[in-house]
Amino acid sequence: MQKVELKIAPKDWLYIIIIGAFFGFFISLCFYFVSYDLQNISTIVFSTSTAILISLFAFFLITISNKFILPKVNKKFWYLISFVFSFLSGFLGFTFSFLLFSFGDFKILHIISPFWIYISITIGFLTFLVGLILHQFISMKYKNEEIKTQVLETKLKALENELNPHFLFNALNSVSELIYQDQKKAENAVIEISKFLRNAINKESLITLETELSMVKTYVNIENVRFDEKIVLNIQNFSEFKNVKIPKFSIQLLVENAIKHGFLGKPLNIDISFSKNRIMVQNNGKITNIVKFGTGLSNLQKRLELQKVGNLSHQILDEKMVFIIELKG
Repeated sequence: MQKVELKIAPKDWLYIIIIGAFFGFFISLCFYFVSYDLQNISTIVFSTSTAILISLFAFFLITISNKFILPKVNKKFWYLISFVFSFLSGFLGFTFSFLLFSFGDFKILHIISPFWIYISITIGFLTFLVGLILHQFISMKYKNEEIKTQVLETKLKALENELNPHFLFNALNSVSELIYQDQKKAENAVIEISKFLRNAINKESLITLETELSMVKTYVNIENVRFDEKIVLNIQNFSEFKNVKIPKFSIQLLVENAIKHGFLGKPLNIDISFSKNRIMVQNNGKITNIVKFGTGLSNLQKRLELQKVGNLSHQILDEKMVFIIELKG
């Protein structure tokens, strides 16, 4: 089984402490009704406080373990160390509570004082068992998350693999037309394709805006070989957003779509602009009132959804076709 740290979020610790308090309260009710001598508020106060202190000790010890101990020892000792700390949280929590309340007049303490050390050890073993169950639960959770991540990555790679052949087919088509017309242009096109593909084989599904735009510029250079420099790319200053992560081929695909469906034989201006949570790709080519999401656009929409990055929309603005990537956060 994969060895994992007993990582618990701060919000979850709050829930654990609250649950511990309720558990201690219900245990105190058992004492309250079992013995007449324990039918007073001090029994409830002691039991509830003890449960809270045990939870706090668990929080403190597990946090210390995760931050300062586990990273420095071999993983094969992780379980042992975590279980020892689980035992100590119960043992020390009860012991501290007993010593703290021993200064007051609590009838329950008079009853348990002869064997309080045995109770501390017993509670230590109980928290040890809770730690064991918690470790098994977290290990299963990690495995499920790992499986989900692998499935997600497989889906994303499948979608990305749909894009590369599609682009490569178009690019090689362009080069084949140039071979007998202008060998120099054909040579430059092959160099640009090589440059583009070097960036494209990056394994990361999310890349920076700066990297994506570099690929877009290379792509337009390739297309301009075929369109005789009639594709004019205008990119707004993006230095403020250059490190924003977006799906690979996202802007490139919108630029490709603009060329494929918008080019009318005259110069096609493609403008890319940015704001905090928005990327806009607009062109002055053919306007389509009804946009059908074919393979490319559907592919991009799915990748945005799978990676929980944002969504894709379109509109007509100032007689220009505009595609918008709305980013989350």
